[in-house]
Amino acid sequence: MSEELNLKFVSPQPLRYGENSHQSAVFYRDPTCDEASLATAKQLHGKELSYNNIVDADAALEMAREFSDSNAIVIVKHMNPCGLATGETLLEAMEAAWAGDPVSAFGSVIASSRKIDLKTAEFLKGKFVEILLAPAFDEDALEFLKNKSKDIRLLEVGKIEKAKRVKVYKHVIGGMLVQDRDVDTYEKFECVTKAQFPKNKEELARFTWLVTKHTKSNAIVMGYEYKPGYFQVLGLGPGQPNRIDSNLRLCQPRVRDNVARMDAAKPFFDAEGKLVDEAGLKALERKVFGEVVMGSDAFFPFPDNVEAAHNAGVRYIVQPGGSKKDDLSIAAADDFGMAMVFTGMRHFRH
Repeated sequence: MSEELNLKFVSPQPLRYGENSHQSAVFYRDPTCDEASLATAKQLHGKELSYNNIVDADAALEMAREFSDSNAIVIVKHMNPCGLATGETLLEAMEAAWAGDPVSAFGSVIASSRKIDLKTAEFLKGKFVEILLAPAFDEDALEFLKNKSKDIRLLEVGKIEKAKRVKVYKHVIGGMLVQDRDVDTYEKFECVTKAQFPKNKEELARFTWLVTKHTKSNAIVMGYEYKPGYFQVLGLGPGQPNRIDSNLRLCQPRVRDNVARMDAAKPFFDAEGKLVDEAGLKALERKVFGEVVMGSDAFFPFPDNVEAAHNAGVRYIVQPGGSKKDDLSIAAADDFGMAMVFTGMRHFRH
């Protein structure tokens, strides 16, 4: 550890304002950065970037790195992944990510792990998006997006790869915090319950865990395999002062909202969208909850989240473990016949 910290940032770019209109702001670039980033991105179209645009786009890009080996779409609002999905095609990933929370996707920042093609671009017709960033754009896709909106910011960032091990910095009044970038995922994948974690849920568990890693604490995430081998965020509970609120007040209601929008739920509504078969809808909700994997970015100090998950119908949980009271959560899962995996690695995000 050096006695002094000397940082060099160059090419100051004045921004319209900071987080709020009464704050002035500037974006300086790191001349040593050699990976896809906002500092090295090429803006192909749209209004100038704002402070919040850059912060959200950076968060979206960090998430996209986690899925750089897949067709993946990340939709970010206020640094949280309100939509995230993989797909057999990029369009399929875009459709599944948007379906995760269509309301929050309004005015969002979107990152794609792959070059944007015309079909994927056309999906955004009539939808308000602040930024679309990708490794590149097909010519016809770029032309369509430019004609779609004079304001949408289109950023070409180059090849998106896994995150590199570097130091990251956060300024507080009177000092600078320095830490390692959170590039690791887990130390283990250990089933700690009597019910064994099924092999056919492990890939979904890993997807859910990666999304949980990038969701503001206290984070509860529910991932869903909407098609064999392809996954989407079905419920998200970010940034609450306590974890049970993230689960009960945010994540679970979002899953229920999404179930009501699924094609299979249409028979439960009449032509005007009014609920006509509540029992049928509840049965579908229970079925879907039974197939999700629930992730938590930190351990459960109490079994309340296990109980809340069970009451909804959840059968599979992935969390880091490490609480002095882990045995209470394990016992609760055993009582309910649930399978729970410990990763051994916490992912707080502040």
